[in-house]
Amino acid sequence: MTRLSPGRLLAGLLAGLFVMVSLGLAPAQAVTTDEIISRGKVIIAIDTTTAPYGMVDTSMEPSGFDIDVAKLVGEALGVPVEFVTVTSPGRIPSLLTNRVDMVISIFSITPERALQVAFSIPYAGQSSVVLAPKSLDITGPEDLVGLKVGVTRGTGEDGLLTKQAEKFPGIEILRFDDYASISQAMLSGQIDAMGGGDYGDMYLQKSVNGEDFELKYILKSFFFGIGVRKDSPELLQWLNTLVYSLKNDGTLNELSIEHRGAPLPELPVF
Repeated sequence: MTRLSPGRLLAGLLAGLFVMVSLGLAPAQAVTTDEIISRGKVIIAIDTTTAPYGMVDTSMEPSGFDIDVAKLVGEALGVPVEFVTVTSPGRIPSLLTNRVDMVISIFSITPERALQVAFSIPYAGQSSVVLAPKSLDITGPEDLVGLKVGVTRGTGEDGLLTKQAEKFPGIEILRFDDYASISQAMLSGQIDAMGGGDYGDMYLQKSVNGEDFELKYILKSFFFGIGVRKDSPELLQWLNTLVYSLKNDGTLNELSIEHRGAPLPELPVF
Protein backbone atom coordinates (compact mmCIF):
# COMPACT_ATOMS: atom_id res chain seq x y z
CA MET A 1 0.00 0.00 0.00
CA THR A 2 1.39 3.43 -0.97
CA ARG A 3 1.79 5.83 1.96
CA LEU A 4 1.10 9.52 1.44
CA SER A 5 3.37 12.05 3.07
CA PRO A 6 1.71 14.25 5.72
CA GLY A 7 1.97 17.21 3.37
CA ARG A 8 0.28 15.43 0.47
CA LEU A 9 -2.39 14.01 2.80
CA LEU A 10 -3.19 17.47 4.15
CA ALA A 11 -3.29 18.88 0.64
CA GLY A 12 -5.72 16.16 -0.40
CA LEU A 13 -7.99 16.82 2.54
CA LEU A 14 -8.00 20.54 1.87
CA ALA A 15 -8.77 19.94 -1.80
CA GLY A 16 -11.66 17.69 -0.87
CA LEU A 17 -13.00 20.27 1.53
CA PHE A 18 -12.77 22.92 -1.18
CA VAL A 19 -14.82 20.76 -3.53
CA MET A 20 -17.43 20.13 -0.84
CA VAL A 21 -17.78 23.83 -0.11
CA SER A 22 -17.92 24.76 -3.79
CA LEU A 23 -20.71 22.25 -4.29
CA GLY A 24 -22.60 23.40 -1.24
CA LEU A 25 -21.83 20.17 0.60
CA ALA A 26 -19.71 21.45 3.46
CA PRO A 27 -20.22 19.51 6.70
CA ALA A 28 -23.10 20.99 8.71
CA GLN A 29 -21.95 23.15 11.62
CA ALA A 30 -23.81 23.10 14.92
CA VAL A 31 -25.78 26.29 15.54
CA THR A 32 -26.66 27.50 19.02
CA THR A 33 -28.88 30.34 20.14
CA ASP A 34 -25.79 32.19 21.39
CA GLU A 35 -24.16 31.92 17.97
CA ILE A 36 -27.30 33.23 16.26
CA ILE A 37 -27.57 36.15 18.68
CA SER A 38 -23.86 36.97 18.26
CA ARG A 39 -24.25 36.93 14.47
CA GLY A 40 -27.14 39.37 14.74
CA LYS A 41 -29.75 37.55 12.66
CA VAL A 42 -31.55 34.23 12.34
CA ILE A 43 -31.78 32.69 8.85
CA ILE A 44 -35.03 30.81 8.22
CA ALA A 45 -36.19 28.88 5.14
CA ILE A 46 -39.80 29.52 4.11
CA ASP A 47 -42.05 28.71 1.16
CA THR A 48 -44.18 31.56 -0.20
CA THR A 49 -46.32 29.36 -2.46
CA THR A 50 -48.31 27.52 0.21
CA ALA A 51 -51.08 29.86 1.36
CA PRO A 52 -52.22 30.37 4.07
CA TYR A 53 -48.93 29.23 5.64
CA GLY A 54 -46.61 31.08 3.30
CA MET A 55 -47.40 33.58 0.56
CA VAL A 56 -46.55 37.06 -0.71
CA ASP A 57 -48.79 39.97 0.28
CA THR A 58 -49.77 43.03 -1.78
CA SER A 59 -46.52 44.72 -0.75
CA MET A 60 -44.59 41.71 -2.11
CA GLU A 61 -43.51 40.77 1.41
CA PRO A 62 -43.69 37.22 2.87
CA SER A 63 -46.82 36.65 4.96
CA GLY A 64 -48.85 33.80 6.42
CA PHE A 65 -48.97 31.47 9.40
CA ASP A 66 -45.41 30.15 9.01
CA ILE A 67 -44.05 33.63 8.39
CA ASP A 68 -45.60 34.91 11.62
CA VAL A 69 -44.14 31.95 13.53
CA ALA A 70 -40.72 32.73 12.04
CA LYS A 71 -41.04 36.35 13.12
CA LEU A 72 -41.89 35.21 16.66
CA VAL A 73 -38.67 33.15 16.66
CA GLY A 74 -36.72 36.27 15.74
CA GLU A 75 -38.47 38.35 18.40
CA ALA A 76 -37.76 35.77 21.09
CA LEU A 77 -34.07 35.70 20.09
CA GLY A 78 -33.95 39.49 19.85
CA VAL A 79 -32.61 39.48 16.28
CA PRO A 80 -34.08 40.20 12.83
CA VAL A 81 -35.11 37.35 10.55
CA GLU A 82 -33.49 36.77 7.17
CA PHE A 83 -35.84 34.75 4.98
CA VAL A 84 -34.58 32.26 2.39
CA THR A 85 -37.31 31.13 0.01
CA VAL A 86 -37.29 27.42 -0.89
CA THR A 87 -39.72 24.95 -2.44
CA SER A 88 -40.82 21.74 -0.71
CA PRO A 89 -37.98 19.62 -2.21
CA GLY A 90 -35.44 22.26 -1.15
CA ARG A 91 -36.21 22.29 2.56
CA ILE A 92 -33.83 19.55 3.71
CA PRO A 93 -30.98 20.57 1.35
CA SER A 94 -31.18 24.14 2.65
CA LEU A 95 -30.40 22.80 6.12
CA LEU A 96 -27.77 20.24 5.16
CA THR A 97 -25.81 22.77 3.08
CA ASN A 98 -25.86 25.37 5.89
CA ARG A 99 -27.90 27.93 3.95
CA VAL A 100 -30.28 28.36 6.86
CA ASP A 101 -30.47 27.87 10.61
CA MET A 102 -33.95 26.33 10.52
CA VAL A 103 -36.93 25.56 8.29
CA ILE A 104 -40.45 26.82 9.04
CA SER A 105 -42.43 25.71 6.00
CA ILE A 106 -45.33 23.28 6.63
CA PHE A 107 -42.56 20.75 7.33
CA SER A 108 -44.48 17.57 8.21
CA ILE A 109 -42.84 15.44 10.89
CA THR A 110 -42.07 11.96 9.51
CA PRO A 111 -39.63 9.19 10.52
CA GLU A 112 -38.04 9.30 7.06
CA ARG A 113 -37.23 13.01 7.27
CA ALA A 114 -36.08 12.62 10.86
CA LEU A 115 -33.22 10.44 9.58
CA GLN A 116 -31.76 13.62 8.04
CA VAL A 117 -32.99 16.50 10.21
CA ALA A 118 -34.36 17.09 13.71
CA PHE A 119 -37.87 18.40 14.36
CA SER A 120 -39.26 20.55 17.14
CA ILE A 121 -42.53 19.58 18.78
CA PRO A 122 -45.50 20.44 16.48
CA TYR A 123 -46.58 24.07 16.19
CA ALA A 124 -49.41 23.42 13.69
CA GLY A 125 -51.13 20.66 11.77
CA GLN A 126 -53.49 19.90 8.95
CA SER A 127 -54.97 17.05 6.97
CA SER A 128 -53.75 16.13 3.50
CA VAL A 129 -56.81 15.76 1.31
CA VAL A 130 -57.96 15.22 -2.25
CA LEU A 131 -59.64 18.22 -3.90
CA ALA A 132 -61.61 18.06 -7.14
CA PRO A 133 -64.55 19.63 -8.98
CA LYS A 134 -67.94 19.13 -7.33
CA SER A 135 -69.12 17.52 -10.56
CA LEU A 136 -66.82 14.50 -10.02
CA ASP A 137 -68.02 11.69 -7.76
CA ILE A 138 -64.89 10.88 -5.76
CA THR A 139 -65.06 9.23 -2.34
CA GLY A 140 -61.82 7.23 -2.34
CA PRO A 141 -58.73 6.28 -4.37
CA GLU A 142 -60.62 3.80 -6.51
CA ASP A 143 -62.53 6.75 -8.00
CA LEU A 144 -59.26 8.35 -9.16
CA VAL A 145 -58.53 5.57 -11.65
CA GLY A 146 -58.38 7.09 -15.14
CA LEU A 147 -57.88 10.61 -13.78
CA LYS A 148 -54.90 12.98 -13.71
CA VAL A 149 -54.04 13.82 -10.11
CA GLY A 150 -51.65 16.65 -9.30
CA VAL A 151 -49.37 16.78 -6.26
CA THR A 152 -46.61 19.08 -5.05
CA ARG A 153 -43.34 17.20 -5.38
CA GLY A 154 -41.88 15.95 -2.10
CA THR A 155 -44.94 16.61 0.06
CA GLY A 156 -46.86 14.21 2.27
CA GLU A 157 -49.69 13.95 -0.23
CA ASP A 158 -47.17 13.08 -2.95
CA GLY A 159 -46.13 9.97 -1.03
CA LEU A 160 -49.68 9.04 -0.01
CA LEU A 161 -51.19 9.37 -3.48
CA THR A 162 -48.21 7.60 -5.07
CA LYS A 163 -48.93 4.61 -2.82
CA GLN A 164 -52.61 4.74 -3.74
CA ALA A 165 -51.65 4.82 -7.44
CA GLU A 166 -49.57 1.68 -6.93
CA LYS A 167 -52.55 -0.03 -5.34
CA PHE A 168 -55.00 1.22 -7.96
CA PRO A 169 -53.27 1.18 -11.37
CA GLY A 170 -54.62 3.79 -13.74
CA ILE A 171 -54.21 6.80 -11.47
CA GLU A 172 -51.89 9.23 -13.29
CA ILE A 173 -49.78 11.27 -10.89
CA LEU A 174 -48.47 14.64 -12.14
CA ARG A 175 -45.90 16.42 -9.96
CA PHE A 176 -45.47 20.19 -9.62
CA ASP A 177 -42.79 22.21 -7.87
CA ASP A 178 -45.06 24.38 -5.72
CA TYR A 179 -48.63 24.82 -4.53
CA ALA A 180 -49.28 27.82 -6.78
CA SER A 181 -48.53 25.74 -9.88
CA ILE A 182 -50.72 22.84 -8.84
CA SER A 183 -53.60 25.18 -7.96
CA GLN A 184 -53.36 26.85 -11.37
CA ALA A 185 -53.33 23.44 -13.05
CA MET A 186 -56.48 22.54 -11.12
CA LEU A 187 -58.25 25.77 -12.08
CA SER A 188 -57.23 25.52 -15.75
CA GLY A 189 -58.32 21.89 -16.12
CA GLN A 190 -54.87 20.42 -16.71
CA ILE A 191 -55.55 17.96 -13.89
CA ASP A 192 -58.77 16.34 -12.70
CA ALA A 193 -57.96 16.32 -8.98
CA MET A 194 -55.18 17.41 -6.65
CA GLY A 195 -53.62 16.49 -3.34
CA GLY A 196 -53.29 19.38 -0.92
CA GLY A 197 -54.00 20.71 2.52
CA ASP A 198 -57.44 20.87 4.10
CA TYR A 199 -57.35 24.63 3.57
CA GLY A 200 -56.98 24.20 -0.20
CA ASP A 201 -60.63 24.50 -1.17
CA MET A 202 -60.82 27.83 0.67
CA TYR A 203 -58.13 29.27 -1.61
CA LEU A 204 -59.40 27.67 -4.79
CA GLN A 205 -62.77 29.28 -4.09
CA LYS A 206 -61.17 32.74 -4.15
CA SER A 207 -60.39 32.23 -7.85
CA VAL A 208 -62.65 32.49 -10.86
CA ASN A 209 -64.97 29.46 -10.82
CA GLY A 210 -63.28 28.40 -7.59
CA GLU A 211 -66.63 27.61 -6.01
CA ASP A 212 -66.82 24.61 -8.36
CA PHE A 213 -64.27 22.69 -6.23
CA GLU A 214 -64.54 20.84 -2.93
CA LEU A 215 -62.74 18.52 -0.52
CA LYS A 216 -63.38 14.91 -1.53
CA TYR A 217 -61.66 12.73 1.08
CA ILE A 218 -58.91 12.86 3.71
CA LEU A 219 -55.59 11.17 3.03
CA LYS A 220 -53.91 11.63 6.42
CA SER A 221 -53.39 14.16 9.20
CA PHE A 222 -49.92 15.68 9.53
CA PHE A 223 -48.24 17.89 12.10
CA PHE A 224 -45.62 20.52 11.33
CA GLY A 225 -42.36 20.99 13.20
CA ILE A 226 -39.51 23.46 12.91
CA GLY A 227 -36.62 21.67 11.23
CA VAL A 228 -33.00 22.06 12.33
CA ARG A 229 -29.79 20.17 11.72
CA LYS A 230 -29.38 17.04 13.83
CA ASP A 231 -26.22 18.38 15.45
CA SER A 232 -28.02 21.39 17.01
CA PRO A 233 -29.55 19.96 20.22
CA GLU A 234 -29.35 23.23 22.18
CA LEU A 235 -31.19 25.14 19.44
CA LEU A 236 -33.76 22.35 19.16
CA GLN A 237 -34.47 22.40 22.90
CA TRP A 238 -34.88 26.17 22.83
CA LEU A 239 -37.35 25.90 19.95
CA ASN A 240 -39.30 23.23 21.85
CA THR A 241 -39.55 25.60 24.79
CA LEU A 242 -40.70 28.47 22.55
CA VAL A 243 -43.35 26.37 20.77
CA TYR A 244 -44.59 25.05 24.12
CA SER A 245 -44.97 28.62 25.38
CA LEU A 246 -46.70 29.92 22.22
CA LYS A 247 -49.14 27.02 22.31
CA ASN A 248 -50.00 27.41 25.99
CA ASP A 249 -50.53 31.17 25.90
CA GLY A 250 -52.91 30.92 22.93
CA THR A 251 -50.68 32.65 20.37
CA LEU A 252 -50.62 29.72 17.94
CA ASN A 253 -54.39 29.33 18.16
CA GLU A 254 -54.84 33.02 17.34
CA LEU A 255 -52.59 32.64 14.30
CA SER A 256 -54.56 29.58 13.17
CA ILE A 257 -57.86 31.45 13.37
CA GLU A 258 -56.36 34.46 11.58
CA HIS A 259 -54.78 32.56 8.71
CA ARG A 260 -56.70 29.28 8.45
CA GLY A 261 -60.11 30.42 9.63
CA ALA A 262 -60.17 27.53 12.09
CA PRO A 263 -58.84 26.81 15.60
CA LEU A 264 -55.51 25.09 16.06
CA PRO A 265 -55.96 21.30 16.05
CA GLU A 266 -54.91 19.39 19.15
CA LEU A 267 -51.15 19.07 18.88
CA PRO A 268 -49.30 15.93 20.08
CA VAL A 269 -45.97 16.15 21.88
CA PHE A 270 -42.93 13.90 21.88
